[in-house]
Amino acid sequence: MNRRELFKTMTLAGLAAPLTVKESAARVVAHNWDKYDFGSGPAVKDRLNQGPFPEYAPEDLYPGGDVVMATTSAEEVVPNYGRGLITYIAADSGTAEIVGDDKPKAIEELVRLPLGQKLYIRPTWREVQQQRGRLNFPEYWKQTLDLARQHNKRVAFRIQMRAPDYREEALPDFVLEKVPMVKLEGGQWNRHGKTTFSEPRYDHPAFQEAFQELNALLAAELNGNPQIEFIDTFMYGFWGEGHTWPFTSNPFPDYATAERTWMRMMETQLEHWTKTPLVTNTQPDYSRVGDSEMLDRTIRAHNWVRTDSIFIENMQIESLSNRPPWTAAVLEVGMHAGRPAATPSSFDGVSDAENRIAHVLDVGANYMSLWNFHNISAAGVMNDYRQYQKTYDDINRRLGYNVRPSFIWTYAGENPGLIIGFANDGVAGVPGVLRVSVVSEDGKVLAEGGLDPGYPLPGKIRQAQFPMAKDTKWEGLKLKAEIDVKGMRIPVRWACHQKTNPDGSLTLRRNVAQG
Repeated sequence: MNRRELFKTMTLAGLAAPLTVKESAARVVAHNWDKYDFGSGPAVKDRLNQGPFPEYAPEDLYPGGDVVMATTSAEEVVPNYGRGLITYIAADSGTAEIVGDDKPKAIEELVRLPLGQKLYIRPTWREVQQQRGRLNFPEYWKQTLDLARQHNKRVAFRIQMRAPDYREEALPDFVLEKVPMVKLEGGQWNRHGKTTFSEPRYDHPAFQEAFQELNALLAAELNGNPQIEFIDTFMYGFWGEGHTWPFTSNPFPDYATAERTWMRMMETQLEHWTKTPLVTNTQPDYSRVGDSEMLDRTIRAHNWVRTDSIFIENMQIESLSNRPPWTAAVLEVGMHAGRPAATPSSFDGVSDAENRIAHVLDVGANYMSLWNFHNISAAGVMNDYRQYQKTYDDINRRLGYNVRPSFIWTYAGENPGLIIGFANDGVAGVPGVLRVSVVSEDGKVLAEGGLDPGYPLPGKIRQAQFPMAKDTKWEGLKLKAEIDVKGMRIPVRWACHQKTNPDGSLTLRRNVAQG
């Protein structure tokens, strides 16, 4: 059956009927992201008063203000949720790209690497589900999560529906038996000897039903699971990135059908992943399947973004660098296992690794991959690290957000309290809402609330007020922080040089001389 006949048959059978989504979708045209109206961001419960705080006449509302304590930036890496280097365990090719015959041993060595604070795996749908109604995770998935638990590391993942680097089909048999496949046309590509590529009719009812079940099963186990850092949005095409480049065709009869299908699939994911962030690729809509709508919906639903390179289309760089401050950005860039990827003169004396890392910082990323492209090994990661240790140590410290209470003021009067100026020594805003509480030595919360979404911003101070009961002694109180992401509250360690407590909190004490 040719492509035209297939579409005619499906239409008559009612299989190509319009799909409904919760919100109307229309192609989002290219736009600058700076000052673009994505909404006000996540809701802030118990929003803290964030100023101004005048202490002199005629508006002497906070008399007697005095800086009693100050902090400076941490020299070491301070691991927190929402930031960090990500060690890739398996990606495009599954365990086939892990170097060596003893895969379990190689995986354990990768997990143990102190350089990476997070872990990443990218299995196919076939690998995680072989039959309807239940999941059957592969051994490397189970091992990765078990080891992550032992080493106190979180895991991120994507489920590939199309995997051109796998030798076997990515879709499970129960999908292939019911869903037509359409050969891609309008391009030539030789991927590991394979030259013919097909995509499923994603809009087929059997595909949609199975996709709904897959998300429901995964979310029942992993939505809000403290082991999971984030989940890549399941997108169209090769590797789930949102394209089938270099082919100009797609499996849909028209753009409207493709758009409705993928917005419905986006809504399915949003419905199930209510607590764990979804991370959508900034991939331009080369294949005309609705990528711009998915990306826009991602931001408006307070989820995150990613890009699978750094030297990439200018629109992806625009999206990353001018995203809302409460939106995290994940950067996937390949390493070279310590092998020179280019002569120093190619970058005016700057190595390829140093050049890539500098540009990851330029766009204010929260995460960067540690991935020996299709040649994964702990030794390869460390070979690269040894050559460019200073560069890797620098990005490990600066990546994402690194917040601290920079200035601590006290003020007197009938209603005394603290005013705290929060600093961010990282390159990104806080990917959610930073919640701060003042706690007594016996654990009683005396004041608490949230800053505005994304604050404090890098290089700026955000002040907030913490009113106290009369006669409260501020010295000895503890300052604690959490990040609120999609309703999950996760402890944050203050990233300061001054000594913090084992739980990441800071005990208040005078370290600034009285004027």
